[in-house]
Amino acid sequence: MIQPNSPQDTLLKPARQQDDIALRVDIYAMLARLFRQPPNQQILTWLSELDVQMPEGSMHDKAQMQGMAATWSVLRLAAQTTSLLAVEEEYQDLFIGIGRGEIVPFGSWYLTGSLMEMPLAHLRRDLAMMGFERDESVKEPEDHIAALLEVMAMLVESGTKEQQQQFFNRHIATWFERLCSDLKAAQSAVFYSAVAELALQFLNLEKTQFAAYH
Repeated sequence: MIQPNSPQDTLLKPARQQDDIALRVDIYAMLARLFRQPPNQQILTWLSELDVQMPEGSMHDKAQMQGMAATWSVLRLAAQTTSLLAVEEEYQDLFIGIGRGEIVPFGSWYLTGSLMEMPLAHLRRDLAMMGFERDESVKEPEDHIAALLEVMAMLVESGTKEQQQQFFNRHIATWFERLCSDLKAAQSAVFYSAVAELALQFLNLEKTQFAAYH
Protein backbone atom coordinates (compact mmCIF):
# COMPACT_ATOMS: atom_id res chain seq x y z
CA MET A 1 0.00 0.00 0.00
CA ILE A 2 1.13 3.57 -0.67
CA GLN A 3 0.92 5.92 2.26
CA PRO A 4 0.50 9.72 2.24
CA ASN A 5 3.24 11.79 3.87
CA SER A 6 0.68 13.83 5.76
CA PRO A 7 -3.12 13.75 6.15
CA GLN A 8 -5.23 16.14 4.14
CA ASP A 9 -8.17 18.03 5.57
CA THR A 10 -11.55 16.83 4.40
CA LEU A 11 -14.07 19.55 3.56
CA LEU A 12 -17.51 19.33 5.09
CA LYS A 13 -19.98 18.09 2.48
CA PRO A 14 -23.76 17.65 2.33
CA ALA A 15 -25.07 14.37 3.74
CA ARG A 16 -25.97 12.85 0.36
CA GLN A 17 -22.56 13.68 -1.05
CA GLN A 18 -20.91 12.22 2.05
CA ASP A 19 -22.86 8.97 1.53
CA ASP A 20 -21.74 8.79 -2.08
CA ILE A 21 -18.11 9.48 -1.12
CA ALA A 22 -18.21 6.82 1.60
CA LEU A 23 -19.58 4.24 -0.85
CA ARG A 24 -16.91 5.04 -3.45
CA VAL A 25 -14.15 4.83 -0.83
CA ASP A 26 -15.47 1.48 0.37
CA ILE A 27 -15.64 0.02 -3.15
CA TYR A 28 -12.17 1.20 -4.08
CA ALA A 29 -10.77 -0.18 -0.82
CA MET A 30 -12.59 -3.50 -1.17
CA LEU A 31 -11.42 -4.03 -4.75
CA ALA A 32 -7.87 -3.10 -3.75
CA ARG A 33 -7.95 -5.68 -0.96
CA LEU A 34 -9.22 -8.42 -3.28
CA PHE A 35 -6.59 -7.65 -5.92
CA ARG A 36 -3.84 -7.44 -3.29
CA GLN A 37 -4.45 -10.88 -1.79
CA PRO A 38 -7.14 -13.56 -1.62
CA PRO A 39 -9.99 -12.92 0.79
CA ASN A 40 -9.82 -14.52 4.23
CA GLN A 41 -12.80 -16.31 5.75
CA GLN A 42 -14.08 -13.15 7.42
CA ILE A 43 -14.16 -11.29 4.10
CA LEU A 44 -15.76 -14.23 2.28
CA THR A 45 -18.49 -14.40 4.91
CA TRP A 46 -19.04 -10.65 4.71
CA LEU A 47 -19.29 -10.76 0.92
CA SER A 48 -21.68 -13.71 1.03
CA GLU A 49 -24.07 -11.63 3.17
CA LEU A 50 -23.53 -8.36 1.33
CA ASP A 51 -26.51 -6.10 0.70
CA VAL A 52 -25.39 -2.86 -0.93
CA GLN A 53 -27.79 0.04 -1.11
CA MET A 54 -26.86 2.87 -3.46
CA PRO A 55 -27.57 6.18 -1.65
CA GLU A 56 -30.37 8.40 -2.91
CA GLY A 57 -29.13 11.25 -5.02
CA SER A 58 -25.92 9.37 -5.78
CA MET A 59 -23.82 10.05 -8.85
CA HIS A 60 -25.35 7.05 -10.60
CA ASP A 61 -28.59 7.14 -12.57
CA LYS A 62 -31.22 4.41 -12.28
CA ALA A 63 -29.84 2.25 -15.08
CA GLN A 64 -26.33 2.46 -13.64
CA MET A 65 -27.58 1.54 -10.18
CA GLN A 66 -29.38 -1.49 -11.60
CA GLY A 67 -26.20 -2.60 -13.33
CA MET A 68 -24.21 -2.25 -10.14
CA ALA A 69 -26.87 -4.10 -8.16
CA ALA A 70 -26.60 -7.03 -10.56
CA THR A 71 -22.83 -7.22 -10.17
CA TRP A 72 -23.12 -7.13 -6.37
CA SER A 73 -25.53 -10.07 -6.55
CA VAL A 74 -23.09 -12.04 -8.71
CA LEU A 75 -20.23 -11.34 -6.29
CA ARG A 76 -22.38 -12.35 -3.34
CA LEU A 77 -23.25 -15.65 -5.04
CA ALA A 78 -19.59 -16.24 -5.93
CA ALA A 79 -18.62 -15.76 -2.28
CA GLN A 80 -21.38 -18.12 -1.17
CA THR A 81 -20.33 -20.90 -3.54
CA THR A 82 -16.54 -20.85 -3.11
CA SER A 83 -14.38 -21.98 -0.19
CA LEU A 84 -11.36 -20.45 1.47
CA LEU A 85 -9.05 -23.09 -0.02
CA ALA A 86 -10.58 -22.77 -3.48
CA VAL A 87 -10.25 -18.98 -3.61
CA GLU A 88 -6.67 -19.12 -2.31
CA GLU A 89 -5.76 -21.60 -5.06
CA GLU A 90 -7.59 -19.48 -7.62
CA TYR A 91 -5.67 -16.36 -6.59
CA GLN A 92 -2.39 -18.29 -6.74
CA ASP A 93 -3.07 -19.52 -10.27
CA LEU A 94 -4.33 -16.16 -11.51
CA PHE A 95 -1.80 -13.74 -10.09
CA ILE A 96 1.26 -15.70 -8.96
CA GLY A 97 1.54 -19.07 -10.72
CA ILE A 98 4.82 -20.83 -11.37
CA GLY A 99 7.01 -18.07 -12.73
CA ARG A 100 3.98 -15.96 -13.65
CA GLY A 101 0.23 -16.12 -13.17
CA GLU A 102 -2.40 -15.96 -15.88
CA ILE A 103 -2.88 -12.25 -15.16
CA VAL A 104 -0.15 -9.62 -14.78
CA PRO A 105 -1.98 -6.78 -12.99
CA PHE A 106 0.47 -3.96 -13.64
CA GLY A 107 -0.06 -0.82 -15.67
CA SER A 108 3.34 -1.00 -17.39
CA TRP A 109 2.58 -4.52 -18.58
CA TYR A 110 -0.71 -3.54 -20.18
CA LEU A 111 0.59 -0.29 -21.66
CA THR A 112 4.01 -1.42 -22.92
CA GLY A 113 4.13 -5.23 -22.69
CA SER A 114 6.92 -5.09 -20.10
CA LEU A 115 7.24 -4.40 -16.38
CA MET A 116 8.99 -1.41 -14.82
CA GLU A 117 8.61 0.81 -17.89
CA MET A 118 7.86 4.52 -18.40
CA PRO A 119 4.24 4.35 -17.12
CA LEU A 120 5.69 3.38 -13.73
CA ALA A 121 8.14 6.29 -13.82
CA HIS A 122 5.31 8.70 -14.63
CA LEU A 123 3.23 7.23 -11.81
CA ARG A 124 6.05 7.61 -9.30
CA ARG A 125 6.48 11.24 -10.33
CA ASP A 126 2.77 11.96 -9.85
CA LEU A 127 2.67 10.16 -6.50
CA ALA A 128 5.63 12.17 -5.24
CA MET A 129 4.00 15.41 -6.37
CA MET A 130 0.87 14.52 -4.38
CA GLY A 131 2.89 13.66 -1.26
CA PHE A 132 2.63 9.88 -1.40
CA GLU A 133 5.57 7.63 -0.63
CA ARG A 134 6.16 3.94 -1.16
CA ASP A 135 5.47 1.50 1.66
CA GLU A 136 8.75 -0.41 1.83
CA SER A 137 6.99 -3.53 3.14
CA VAL A 138 5.27 -3.97 -0.25
CA LYS A 139 7.42 -5.69 -2.88
CA GLU A 140 5.29 -5.05 -5.96
CA PRO A 141 5.82 -1.93 -8.12
CA GLU A 142 3.40 0.91 -7.52
CA ASP A 143 1.54 0.34 -10.78
CA HIS A 144 -0.08 -2.84 -9.42
CA ILE A 145 -3.85 -2.37 -9.77
CA ALA A 146 -4.32 -2.83 -6.01
CA ALA A 147 -1.95 0.06 -5.24
CA LEU A 148 -3.70 2.32 -7.75
CA LEU A 149 -7.10 1.53 -6.24
CA GLU A 150 -5.72 2.23 -2.75
CA VAL A 151 -4.56 5.65 -3.91
CA MET A 152 -7.97 6.36 -5.40
CA ALA A 153 -9.67 5.40 -2.13
CA MET A 154 -7.52 7.95 -0.30
CA LEU A 155 -8.05 10.64 -2.94
CA VAL A 156 -11.83 10.16 -2.88
CA GLU A 157 -11.81 10.39 0.89
CA SER A 158 -9.54 13.39 1.34
CA GLY A 159 -8.35 14.71 -2.02
CA THR A 160 -9.91 17.08 -4.52
CA LYS A 161 -12.10 16.12 -7.46
CA GLU A 162 -9.38 17.41 -9.78
CA GLN A 163 -6.78 15.13 -8.17
CA GLN A 164 -9.10 12.14 -8.46
CA GLN A 165 -9.87 12.85 -12.11
CA GLN A 166 -6.26 13.43 -13.07
CA PHE A 167 -4.92 10.35 -11.29
CA PHE A 168 -7.68 8.08 -12.60
CA ASN A 169 -7.35 9.27 -16.18
CA ARG A 170 -3.57 9.05 -16.22
CA HIS A 171 -3.00 5.78 -14.42
CA ILE A 172 -6.17 3.63 -14.44
CA ALA A 173 -8.48 4.61 -17.32
CA THR A 174 -5.99 3.61 -20.00
CA TRP A 175 -5.88 -0.09 -19.14
CA PHE A 176 -8.41 -1.27 -16.55
CA GLU A 177 -10.93 -2.51 -19.14
CA ARG A 178 -8.40 -4.86 -20.70
CA LEU A 179 -7.33 -6.12 -17.29
CA CYS A 180 -10.91 -6.83 -16.26
CA SER A 181 -11.72 -8.51 -19.57
CA ASP A 182 -8.63 -10.71 -19.31
CA LEU A 183 -9.46 -11.64 -15.74
CA LYS A 184 -13.07 -12.53 -16.59
CA ALA A 185 -11.83 -14.77 -19.41
CA ALA A 186 -8.98 -16.39 -17.47
CA GLN A 187 -9.13 -20.17 -17.24
CA SER A 188 -8.77 -20.21 -13.44
CA ALA A 189 -11.21 -17.37 -12.73
CA VAL A 190 -14.39 -18.28 -10.87
CA PHE A 191 -14.74 -16.03 -7.83
CA TYR A 192 -12.41 -13.52 -9.45
CA SER A 193 -14.54 -13.40 -12.57
CA ALA A 194 -17.20 -11.78 -10.39
CA VAL A 195 -14.60 -9.44 -8.88
CA ALA A 196 -13.51 -8.46 -12.39
CA GLU A 197 -17.09 -7.71 -13.45
CA LEU A 198 -17.66 -5.51 -10.40
CA ALA A 199 -14.38 -3.69 -11.04
CA LEU A 200 -15.30 -3.20 -14.69
CA GLN A 201 -18.76 -1.83 -13.89
CA PHE A 202 -17.59 0.45 -11.09
CA LEU A 203 -14.52 1.82 -12.86
CA ASN A 204 -16.54 2.48 -16.01
CA LEU A 205 -18.97 4.51 -13.88
CA GLU A 206 -16.05 6.44 -12.46
CA LYS A 207 -14.66 7.01 -15.95
CA THR A 208 -18.01 8.37 -17.12
CA GLN A 209 -18.33 10.69 -14.14
CA PHE A 210 -14.81 12.04 -14.52
CA ALA A 211 -15.42 12.64 -18.23
CA ALA A 212 -18.48 14.72 -17.34
CA TYR A 213 -16.63 16.72 -14.67
CA HIS A 214 -15.27 20.14 -15.62
